[in-house]
Amino acid sequence: MDAAARALPPGGLARVHTATGRCLGIAGINSHALIAGRMLSQDVNVRIDTRFLARRLRAALALRDALFDQPFYRLVHSEADGLPGLVVDRFDDVVVAQLNTATTDALRGPILEALDEVLRPSAVVFRNDGAARTIEGLPSAVEVAVGRIEQPIGLIENDCRFLADPVSGQKTGWFYDQRDNRAFAARLAAGRNVLDVYCHTGGFAIPAARAGAEHVVAVDRSAPALELAEAGARATEVADRIAFVRADAFADLEERREAGERFGLVIVDPPAFVKSRKTLKAGARGYRKLSKLAARLVAAKGFLLIGSCSHHVGPELFAEQVGRGLVDARRSGRVLRAGGAAADHPVHPLLPESAYLKVLVLQLD
Repeated sequence: MDAAARALPPGGLARVHTATGRCLGIAGINSHALIAGRMLSQDVNVRIDTRFLARRLRAALALRDALFDQPFYRLVHSEADGLPGLVVDRFDDVVVAQLNTATTDALRGPILEALDEVLRPSAVVFRNDGAARTIEGLPSAVEVAVGRIEQPIGLIENDCRFLADPVSGQKTGWFYDQRDNRAFAARLAAGRNVLDVYCHTGGFAIPAARAGAEHVVAVDRSAPALELAEAGARATEVADRIAFVRADAFADLEERREAGERFGLVIVDPPAFVKSRKTLKAGARGYRKLSKLAARLVAAKGFLLIGSCSHHVGPELFAEQVGRGLVDARRSGRVLRAGGAAADHPVHPLLPESAYLKVLVLQLD
């Protein structure tokens, strides 16, 4: 990075050149961040404005229209959709966006104009309160930028109804990335008792009950999340088959072990245990312990689904820690599925580390 680029204000635009002088394209620049430049276009003559953003949004929308028949999905997944630093989740006519870089923050106005041009949303929420903004030197804030939000808002996924809180809930209020894994787990739930720990707003528990689980126990420490989960269960007409429990996950798993409980399907989908490289060792041990505690509750020939959204934990390390946990629990079995995020979370081919979500489904002996 030359002196001129370093002198740019955070979020400024610059042409990127190789050491030999060949121009690679235009990037958003923040010399104060760990990633100093993020490529926006290989066309050095393009203007990064509302028109440019609208074209990228339309391309992302066309892809989602090919993948889904209802307007509930992640519309923009950062670099993979050609808009690094921007995340957009769609809840029909409500849009929830994260401006995670100085460049997207500087483009706030054009982004709003492009969203209005392409989607005409009734409301736009900016969830600008993620850790990525701190790294970029940006303030944390949540703002209803357009319209009004009548909380909570509804969504449909896997033929189930859910409720999300885009203003006060986690991230954008919903985790679309687990869509396919939820559907897979639901198929295993039929006729079985199910334990769903870290249930959040019912993403796994409600489809499991709808698919014919005999009974579902859904555990989370967040009272607001459990309230939304219960409302979603009522909307999907499965509330009579789900018991919602407010508790700490590890403590709850230990107590159920001591009580001798067993389940045909145990689901543990925790928040990220590893949020930086310096916590990798301790976080990896957390997945091992979680695997051990969950495996002890799985009935013979039952199933365990365990996930990790820690992008610092690679698939090999995650699988290793899950395997070690099974050994600690004195259980054996087989991996049936190694899954990731749904298709509305595409991965840039040159950024494989952005495939952050890892889910293993095992049958245990």
